[in-house]
Amino acid sequence: MNRVRNELVLLLSAAGFLTRMPVPGWIGWAEDRIVRASRYFAVIGALIGAFGGLVWWLAGMVFPPVLAAGLALGAIVLLTGAMHEDGLADCADGFGGGKTGAQALEIMRDSQIGSYGALALVFSVGLRWAALSSLTPVSGVIALMMAGGISRAMMVPATAMATYARPEGLGSGFAAGARNGEVVVAMGTALALGILGGWAGMVALALAMVVSDVFLNYMTRRIGGYTGDGLGMMAQLGEIAVLVSLALTWA
Repeated sequence: MNRVRNELVLLLSAAGFLTRMPVPGWIGWAEDRIVRASRYFAVIGALIGAFGGLVWWLAGMVFPPVLAAGLALGAIVLLTGAMHEDGLADCADGFGGGKTGAQALEIMRDSQIGSYGALALVFSVGLRWAALSSLTPVSGVIALMMAGGISRAMMVPATAMATYARPEGLGSGFAAGARNGEVVVAMGTALALGILGGWAGMVALALAMVVSDVFLNYMTRRIGGYTGDGLGMMAQLGEIAVLVSLALTWA
């Protein structure tokens, strides 16, 4: 029973970190909790996608696909608090405006969005919106679940393969890096989601892995490792990769 309770605590901790959903106070907190809870990032991501899929399905009964897709993405942003979109914007500003790694990290600290960040958000929302609106109701629900889970799974091995680029910040809870157990569970969930989508799902998974690896290598060269914002941007890139790939094969 203690093992089941511990896993439930980790699952709820992952939900509390990735969404605005309240979690019960009895789960408490521990310094290394979030990195251990990362094993369930893909599970929570898939549930986030399922929530967006439900909105997409219901809205599609009333509105044309392009409006239903916008409402679904808006619902996901409300549920997550635009957590990864914020990381995307900060990273785009930092990497676009900073000539050195130190300058890039300093710009990422600024809460104001610059032109690079604004453009990154436009492209991110626009690509996902267009991809989702091109799908049928059923395939759109599956695509959102896959994109939500696979994209968040990509963050877990990144913390195991690279180092944290600064001593504090939202991502400092990952500074110790995910262990083998967290990586196996997260990537195993991602694999299951890829299989759910058939051969197209496996292609989407492979593309998300390639995009995430390329971006992780880029971060390591530019700033010496990953940051919380960097993990958020990685999730966004993975989500875009999955949705666009599925739109190309399913639409």
